[in-house]
Amino acid sequence: MSTVFFLLVPGVHLLDLAGPAQVFHGAADHGRPYRLRYLGEQNQVCAAQGVALSAETDWPEPGCGDLLLVPGWRTASLSPPNGLGTRVVRLLEEHHGRGGTVASVCAGAYALGMAGLLDGRECTTHHELQDALAARFPAARVVRDVLYTVSGPVVTSAGIASGIDLALHLLAVAHGPGLAARVARSMVAYTRRNGHERQESVMLRHRSHTDDLVHRAQDVLDGRFADRLVLGELARSLGCAERTLTRQFTRATGLTPLRYQQALRLERAHQLRANGASAETAARTVGFSDARMLRKLSQRARG
Repeated sequence: MSTVFFLLVPGVHLLDLAGPAQVFHGAADHGRPYRLRYLGEQNQVCAAQGVALSAETDWPEPGCGDLLLVPGWRTASLSPPNGLGTRVVRLLEEHHGRGGTVASVCAGAYALGMAGLLDGRECTTHHELQDALAARFPAARVVRDVLYTVSGPVVTSAGIASGIDLALHLLAVAHGPGLAARVARSMVAYTRRNGHERQESVMLRHRSHTDDLVHRAQDVLDGRFADRLVLGELARSLGCAERTLTRQFTRATGLTPLRYQQALRLERAHQLRANGASAETAARTVGFSDARMLRKLSQRARG
């Protein structure tokens, strides 16, 4: 079990905190339990919306596989209204030094900057705070008007609802796009958005329809896209005929079930390649026979 530690600063925005917390909490319903812990320099932290939040003041040492996430706070000048404690900065520095992942939502990027973790890295924050972030940390490479950035173990997001996109992205990288799609759907977040890219993920790009049969078929394919697709078995598991499934699936998504599965495989293979996997390893992991098939389908998808 991995632990997600939320570092709570007075004035924290509730949605900056609750969005990512709901994503990781929801992952437990799909077999990937995450433990959530809330750390603060006082045992009670008041949110910007007036809600009092309980926090641990006796901080543990996070493991390398854990995530430290700093939600943002209400501010007009980037820095928190009540200052930023040295304990938060030191914890971020030490966790990053051990190879752990750190993340921020909205103004939380300020804490990462104070810890020296934005120097030479791409980062972002809420569009109203981008100028302040660039001025306060000139060694940071502030990327404007994107939802989130990933620079190795340092992840930043634009703020408010984009924290959900960031958390879903981390789930997809760690456990595959199927889990991220199921968690997003359970949150009624059908349009999970990518960071730098404008297009949506394959799973959710084709989820804007209202056909329940096709949604159930997509749930199966999202979770088992690496398995061999036997259309007859899929149709029987859904209680319909092959012809009915193919007709409704194509009408709802614009793709046949096989083409949809191939698109899922390609997306996941490209994620694996971006994270250092060889073409052969990526191809076999997602269910292709070899890297040659991966290259062939990638070229076809590009045009």
